[in-house]
Amino acid sequence: MKAAITGGATGIGALTVQKLKAKGYHVTAFDINEPADADVWIKTDMSDPASMAAAAEQAEGPFDCLISNAGLPPREGPEKVILAVNYLGLVAFTEAMLPKLAEGAAIVNTASRAGAQWRDNLDEVKALMALDSPEQLEAFIAERGIGHIRAYNLSKEAVIVWTMAQTERMTGMGLRMNSASPAAVSTGILEDFAAAFGEKMAKNVARAGRAGTPEEVAEVIAFLAGPGSRWLKGIDVCIDGGMSAMAMSDALGL
Repeated sequence: MKAAITGGATGIGALTVQKLKAKGYHVTAFDINEPADADVWIKTDMSDPASMAAAAEQAEGPFDCLISNAGLPPREGPEKVILAVNYLGLVAFTEAMLPKLAEGAAIVNTASRAGAQWRDNLDEVKALMALDSPEQLEAFIAERGIGHIRAYNLSKEAVIVWTMAQTERMTGMGLRMNSASPAAVSTGILEDFAAAFGEKMAKNVARAGRAGTPEEVAEVIAFLAGPGSRWLKGIDVCIDGGMSAMAMSDALGL
């Protein structure tokens, strides 16, 4: 079995590589940094269409799963890069890799609980999804006054919506696609999320009892990538220790 993963060098991605290898996969990682545990590393800049196209060309499939995990946190400053990597890069690389996927392959996109409000922001999500290249992002950001936190949330909203929208197409191609949405996870970028979401995140973590671990998220991603989840198509799996359920219970007065 062969697996392809973007963002396999650190955090959730690094643990996912380990989980896949433990399940017998030969893992090719696409990352700007070299992963410790992947069998093959193809250096890839997920903000650069030319780099992604070259990386996909180098990849030796067919792959039984593609995990799009590369992403940037809501760190102040690079709104364009956040949207380019987290959404546009994910879509472009997936499209480039489709010919390298085996019949019945699974695609798993790492989204986020921060994308849960996609229904409320659907017009803006659709506007982002209509863009053809990263060069269009500067005008898009300026017109809409998008800061780094909104850029992150929007990118993850778009990942969830795009995943759902591809279900029928993927089914017709003999493939399937799902997304995974972690909440606060104890990785090296947890402080970025604490700075961005502040008291709201702290309250959610306190109610859940703790932040998640990258191992717990990686286990779910590996499941979605494997044959045991073959009847799951087009869904977003929220991995948040009950945070979404508690928020919904509050909203419904339960």
